[in-house]
This record gives sequence, C-alpha cells and structure tokens, in this order.
Amino acid sequence: MNTITMLLLDILLSASLLSLVWATLTTAEARRSIILFIALGLVLALIWARLLAPDVALAEAAIGAGLSGALLLTAVGQQPRQILLKNGANKTIQDKRNVKDSILRISIRSMVSLFCIALAAILAWSLLLAFDNNNDSVAQAVSANLSSSGVSNPVTAVLLNFRAYDTLLELAVLLTAVLGIFALSEERERYQPAGPVFAGLVSWLVPMLVLVAGYLLWVGAHAPGGAFQAGATLAAAGVVLRLAGKSDIGLPHGNLLHLILVIGVAIFLLVGLSMLALGRDFLAYPPALAGSLILLIETAAMFSIAATLVLAFLGGRAKITGDKTC
Repeated sequence: MNTITMLLLDILLSASLLSLVWATLTTAEARRSIILFIALGLVLALIWARLLAPDVALAEAAIGAGLSGALLLTAVGQQPRQILLKNGANKTIQDKRNVKDSILRISIRSMVSLFCIALAAILAWSLLLAFDNNNDSVAQAVSANLSSSGVSNPVTAVLLNFRAYDTLLELAVLLTAVLGIFALSEERERYQPAGPVFAGLVSWLVPMLVLVAGYLLWVGAHAPGGAFQAGATLAAAGVVLRLAGKSDIGLPHGNLLHLILVIGVAIFLLVGLSMLALGRDFLAYPPALAGSLILLIETAAMFSIAATLVLAFLGGRAKITGDKTC
C-alpha cells in the first residue's frame, strides 16, 4: 500500500478507537456496552497488528476481546432480569437518584475524564520522546543476544529468557486468581443444549481451536505466538463447548486439575532452581538447552493459562460429573 492509503487506514483506526471508547463508556445499557467493548478489543487488535506487534494483537483478540467479553456477558446474565410491570412494559427496577447523587456522579466523571486527559498527554509526551531518541539500546541488546536465547523470535526471547522473571510473576498472578475463583464455590449452571446450527459449528470449530493452540505454542519460538496466545485459544475451545451446553469440556477434576493449575509456575521454578544447582544464575539457561527449556516452560504455562481462563468463565470450582471431567 502507498503512504496515503496507510495514512487513511491509520486515521480510520484512530477514529474508530476513540468512537468505540466514548460509546462504551457513555452507553446506559450494560449488554450494549459489552458488545461495544468487544468491538473495541477487535479494533485494538488491528491497531497492534498495524504497529507490527502481532503477538500483542493475538493476545488482545483472544483475551481482551473474546474471553473478557464472554466473562462480562456471563456476569451481566447473572443480574436480575427485567420484570413485567402492570402497564405491560418491560422496565428495569431502579432506585430514584436524588440531586446529591447526580452531582456526585458528575464530579466523579469529571475527575475521571481529567485523569484520562492527563494520562493521554503523558503518554503522548513519552511517545514523542521515544521518537526523538535514536538510541534504541534495548532493541540492540536483544538483537545482539538473540542467538544465545534459544529462539529466534525476539518477543519470546524477552518474555522467556531475558525478562523471564516478569513472565514467572504473571503466571503467579494467574495462580493467585485461581484461589479467588475456587472461593466462589461451584460453577454456574450450564447453558441449554445448542441447536443444530450452533452444534454443527462447534463440532468443527473446537478441533480447529485446539490445533491452532498447538500451532501457536510451537511457532512461538520463531514467529508470533507463545504460551499466552496458545492458552487463550485452548481456553476458547472450552468456552465454546460450554456455550453449546456441553457438560464435558475437557477440564479435569481433583488432583489432576490442581496439578494443571500449578504446573506453569512449578516448571518455571523448577527450571530456575535447576540453574542455581548447576552454578548458574536463576533462569539463566545454557545456550545449548535454552530452546528446549523454553518450550517446556511454555507448554506447562499453556495448560495452566487455559485451565485458569476456563475456570474464570465457569465462575467457580467445576462440578463432578459421572465421567470425572467437566
């Protein structure tokens, strides 16, 4: 594409982003706001792809738009339904707001708006400084050490080698979230069985999602992909099965489920401690084994991430069924 075409595309994406943000925040109807939020996530994914960050675009599309949108829709579905009033019109029961509450809401909105404007100004200033700074030392350091990282994808090299501490802590946060999910007791009631059209879609969509998850895991060493994208895609298969009214969505039970939830952090720590035992720094892989160790860590992380996201959608600990799976 020529420069003018790309400029028009950038303007269209920017305008769409700002419009969706404004519509999402100002709409009064919850479901409409969530649909707009999902659309916002998809536009953000396109913007990340336009910025040549396909790894972030994949994560945004899978988690930011897909799974987050499904979680929000499920949460709204748990709210009290509209009731039929005497006049025959469906309306939601709301408490009357007095003048003081209205002033408080306006004040809060104004403060949030001013905060967002200030944050946007700071980000714009930082971006301008980044453009003016020609000393791209981080990118140069990554490029100079890429050959010893065990992978050829710089994003994977940073996340699983050069800055592995960050990724380990992210997995620890997900593990902590599981404790909160288990505290919610058992899962929500499953959906009604899907009709023939949706059931037919699920029959070929779920195997495709599983294959794509495996591909994203494997290709992450030298192309956009990796554990988080693969885990989110694998979790999407479970969410689709749940939406179709299936009781068996491939999630194990008991000790096996607990093992899958902790295996991401456990393998990460085990590899790090093994490096200490060999006289190296924590998570400082030998160049000859770096690729294999990263694949091992990412495989374990994929299953932990997928199980955590599916449990988040279920809303609590999975119920035990006859075949010991859910």
